[in-house]
Amino acid sequence: MDTIYSGFNQEKFLILCANVILVASFVFSQNSFVFADNIKIVNGIVSTPLINTIQIERNLDKIVTEEKSEAEFNAYISKKYANCRIYSVDKGIKHIKLVRYYQGRPVRLNIIEADRSINPKINVEPVLASATLSHKASIAAMARKNQALVAVNGAFFLPQTGCPLGTMMVDKKLYTGPVFNRVALGISDDGFKMDRVSLNATLKRGWDTIKVDNINQPRMSVGFTLCYTPDWGSMSPATPKNGLQVAVSDGKIISITKQRTPIPLNGYVLVGPAANLSSLKINDKVDLNVKTLPEWNDINHIISGGPYLVRDGQVFVDVQEQKLLAIGGRNPRTAIGYTKDNKIIIVTADGREGSSIGMTLKELAFLMQKLGCVNAMNLDGGGSTVLYVKGSIANKPPVQGGIALSNALTISVKQ
Repeated sequence: MDTIYSGFNQEKFLILCANVILVASFVFSQNSFVFADNIKIVNGIVSTPLINTIQIERNLDKIVTEEKSEAEFNAYISKKYANCRIYSVDKGIKHIKLVRYYQGRPVRLNIIEADRSINPKINVEPVLASATLSHKASIAAMARKNQALVAVNGAFFLPQTGCPLGTMMVDKKLYTGPVFNRVALGISDDGFKMDRVSLNATLKRGWDTIKVDNINQPRMSVGFTLCYTPDWGSMSPATPKNGLQVAVSDGKIISITKQRTPIPLNGYVLVGPAANLSSLKINDKVDLNVKTLPEWNDINHIISGGPYLVRDGQVFVDVQEQKLLAIGGRNPRTAIGYTKDNKIIIVTADGREGSSIGMTLKELAFLMQKLGCVNAMNLDGGGSTVLYVKGSIANKPPVQGGIALSNALTISVKQ
């Protein structure tokens, strides 16, 4: 083990106490002294508001409690990952490196475990490669841009363009809708949720309602009506056969065409079959209502993955249901999950080489369960599996430094 943890920091506490005693001795050596916060000493008698004494006691209690909590977290990590290499990333964030054997062959693992109850400044969120969806960047570039201590590859994406495939919400803004209602991780201020996510979106014009099948996603069916916002880019995609494009700005229809059209900065473009959109007219006032199911009103961020690995504490790998049969076999893997007490756990497994052969989804699921996850899911893997920790790539991806990605999941510490 590379890191030795000393538990409760007695040295810091003793230094603090010594400073308090030093100040007190200086005060009592004076016959009369007035502090700026109204502490007054006359002839050796202290006159001070009770609130100041209480506040000092509370501050001392807070320091002791924080030191104790961090010591307990360090002890928990040391026991849980005995005989592994453990590195401290920041308060409440640990990086663990180890090798496990499957069928007698090695798999190189990197694990990140973070506890926001130890450090409330820990921020977990997905990030995009650029301001618009159809771009890619290295994970190191995304991490540096967002001042992240940790970054790992996130949702599946369309290789040709970089558009994330699945639900992506950042700071309560929905960038992309779900694909095949795949499982997603929801991140709130005080915890995590995981569930399969679907979309409930409609366009209303008076009493009429038109179903909107997805937001900023490639077309999966000729019968779908899709909505494209400025996050998609400057222009809408191609119109399907016998289709229309309806541009909306500030809640009013400004154009209807069969051609690709500029996406209004204060609006969106609906692209779908004429049978769905032909009732709409220029200058009609419309209202787009978009919700995810479950609604997760308290959630700030959502990142999609799939399949499930652990659900409600049990191994559960629903590859077929989430239409992910193509990602089977033994490969580099990335997974994310959380424990009953809301510790976040990220795992990467290197593969496609003799010194690390990768993992099956079932092996990954049992590992996440063993690490204590009550819910866990697979993220994009294979050539995308790459983990960045404090300025460098921590694992060994198939391509040195990792391929360009469309999005990442990051951990940072707010200043």
